[in-house]
Amino acid sequence: MGKQPMELLYRETDPQKIKSSVDSIFKLHTDALSFLTNWTAIPYPFQKIGFAAIPDFQFGGMEHPGAVLYKSSSLFLDDGAIKDQYISRANLISHETAHMWFGDLVTMKWFNDVWMKEVFANFMADKVAEKMMGNQAFDLKFLQDHFPAAYGVDRTLGANPIRQQLNNLQDAGSMYGNIIYHKAPIMMRQLEALMGPVGFQKGIREYLATYANKNATWPDLITILSKHTAADLYAWNKVWVNLPGRPIFSYDVKYQGNRITNFSISQCPEQGELRLWPQVFTLKLVYPNRTTTVKVNMKGVKLDLPNLKGTEKPRYYLFNANGMGYGLFPIDKEMLGAVNLISGPVERASVYINLYENTLAGNYLKPREAIDFYVKMLGLEKNELNLKLLTGYLSNLYWNFIKEEDRNAIHQELEKSIWTIMGQQREANGKKILFNAYQNVYLSEQASKRIIEIWEKKTPPEGIKLTEDDYISLAVSIALRANAPTTVIAQQMERTLNNDRKERLAFLAPSLATDAAERTAFFYSLRSKTNRKKEAWVGSGLSYLHHPLRQRQSQAYLEESLLLLEEIKQTGDIFFPQSWLAAVFGSYQSEYSYQVVQNFLKAHPNYNPMLKDKILQATDNLRRAQKLVQ
Repeated sequence: MGKQPMELLYRETDPQKIKSSVDSIFKLHTDALSFLTNWTAIPYPFQKIGFAAIPDFQFGGMEHPGAVLYKSSSLFLDDGAIKDQYISRANLISHETAHMWFGDLVTMKWFNDVWMKEVFANFMADKVAEKMMGNQAFDLKFLQDHFPAAYGVDRTLGANPIRQQLNNLQDAGSMYGNIIYHKAPIMMRQLEALMGPVGFQKGIREYLATYANKNATWPDLITILSKHTAADLYAWNKVWVNLPGRPIFSYDVKYQGNRITNFSISQCPEQGELRLWPQVFTLKLVYPNRTTTVKVNMKGVKLDLPNLKGTEKPRYYLFNANGMGYGLFPIDKEMLGAVNLISGPVERASVYINLYENTLAGNYLKPREAIDFYVKMLGLEKNELNLKLLTGYLSNLYWNFIKEEDRNAIHQELEKSIWTIMGQQREANGKKILFNAYQNVYLSEQASKRIIEIWEKKTPPEGIKLTEDDYISLAVSIALRANAPTTVIAQQMERTLNNDRKERLAFLAPSLATDAAERTAFFYSLRSKTNRKKEAWVGSGLSYLHHPLRQRQSQAYLEESLLLLEEIKQTGDIFFPQSWLAAVFGSYQSEYSYQVVQNFLKAHPNYNPMLKDKILQATDNLRRAQKLVQ
């Protein structure tokens, strides 16, 4: 930092990506180092600053001091990248840089505290982002990055606490996941709110200074933090850190005439033993021409809000308006008809997330109704990050939670709506997000002809720039929908200039073949450890193999995919078991596939508990689909 040189090693060949990325990569590292040095009051702890970009690296990054390793595609972007990609790159660099202090300077004593280095890396990366982006943009990014991913595990029957027990180091890799990377930063933000930013920072600085070049545990940190607050951190720690799950909130309101006489909020666990999550969030009362916001400091089972007594009855209540609260919040259905009254992007994102979670829980809206709501919001939403969130939820509901015949009934209207909204969108990045959504959901012959023409002639819709990666993605979409032999992948390989991408496509080609025997051969080739070497490629191939349009055949591979899981854990990297399961089971909804999972678990009552949790997490949508897909 400053006069200290930095070194970047890479093998990217695209001159445009190199020109538009290299300076940004160095600047982002410089900014992150400067912020962390100032915030921690400890200079960069090591002698060398260096990083390397590796094609198809199986992790986003790996924090070796002096030689941080990154996935090349995460660092090298061109002017076709959307805003979210630039923000994600900044977050990734800040995350790995934060590890120099949290994980490398101070290291956990045992792997049951491995989450500590990850939570601080993510939390400090968010701090860097907050300074770069401003409060409102940061709040939105924090909400979208962490809450959906954390809920995706915490709502499942395989939910694990942030701090897990580890009896054998061979299971250490199984501890990694979205609870560590995403629930833990939410927990830390609530902890900072509980302590206050000044006391929190003093405590962290003392922790780093005390344990520099040493090992420390989470209880060591709690002991230090407790010196800087009057709050009972030990009781707080028990539910947030040592137990899994999330709360469900409900409310009770009474009126006299048009005035509130009593308003209370209650919480209970979604599943498991009785416990309470102390936390703060906001409640907004929305009127046709004004709003009233109330801070909720939830400490017990029930909280009365006496300051609302005598308040005029609003059109609707908006829970967790600031996106700080963690759990399942009530939805006032009046809101669905008056979303124009929700002014802020953070509030809208909170609504989108909470509506999706409630839909999966079987509350308020059925999946088809939720799809209709999200399509409606696509036409109103102008924020790029929210558009990406909306299209993601829309796609998940479309493929995972409505029947095939219902998809066939609505896809033409859905395609038409997305294409029309894309044409009305003014921002290039917004257009591209919507085009990607169109490419994801299309099924009609008309849409197929349109996509093939765009790919063949390299003529993207007006206002959209497509890169080599985008044309590869289009080729994959075309191949997945092909009912007869096609040369689209072979043609795309010929058109692809980057050798790494060409090699990846060659590996994936059999998983995209129209010939069922070729796809079967691809799956069985994965029995060999050698063919699983490029784990990111394997994950992509499995997701293509198990795409909803290919599942009639691919469900035959489900049982063996589970039987291979222990070997996957033993021979692969730490994230491979969960990425393997997600790629295989991520889009299934059939009763047959659900029974395969249930039969496997019954047949293996003494199965590795951590791997069992991974199975329950990865198949939670499948479990929910048994009730939701009617």
